[in-house]
Amino acid sequence: MTAARSRRRSAAYAALALGLAGSLALTGCNSHSSKKSKKSSSSSSKSKKRKIIGGGAAAAGAGAGAASRRVPDCYPSTYKLRFSQQTGADSHVTVKFNNNTSRDCKLYNAPLLRFNNAKNPLPLLQGTPGQFDGTRITVPSHGYAYAVIPTNTAAAKGTEQKSVAVDFMGTSASSVTHGPATVNFAEKRLHISVGKSKVTNWSSSIHGAELAAGVGK
Repeated sequence: MTAARSRRRSAAYAALALGLAGSLALTGCNSHSSKKSKKSSSSSSKSKKRKIIGGGAAAAGAGAGAASRRVPDCYPSTYKLRFSQQTGADSHVTVKFNNNTSRDCKLYNAPLLRFNNAKNPLPLLQGTPGQFDGTRITVPSHGYAYAVIPTNTAAAKGTEQKSVAVDFMGTSASSVTHGPATVNFAEKRLHISVGKSKVTNWSSSIHGAELAAGVGK
């Protein structure tokens, strides 16, 4: 073999070796890049799942919080209702509700009062019985609400009553929340006289109820 042929063969082997090395390096790179891409994709998927799960838990927590903050309707009982009558030029009967529970509660419109087992409740000064006119107050835990019946005329004062059945109005027409609760005036040694009169809506203050009844100053 001549020296020239030997040099050419050595050059060919060297070129082949370089080609193989480059090919292996490229394969390794592609493999590493593919693994990286798969790892990154898997991590992103897990992150999205965590976000979705976390968001669902937060939403569920918010829903539970809203439910726990929902204010229930108030309901009447003989232990929560007080009746008293003031005499004089501004004579009136006060209906006092005491929320003696540990939670706030809601009252709508006015109390429905049936004196001496009357078929129909006392008319309302603001609206008509069973009609929802939008009045709603929240009575805090151990707080009070008031309604007033003006009895400053002979017809409005009428005669002494023996008892009253009390319903609380609900959110829709002709609906009531709970009741009735019956207060026996004779048993409580109360002298309550009511005739052709009307009752105000509930108020958070006695002064507000008296003003609505036209007997406040």
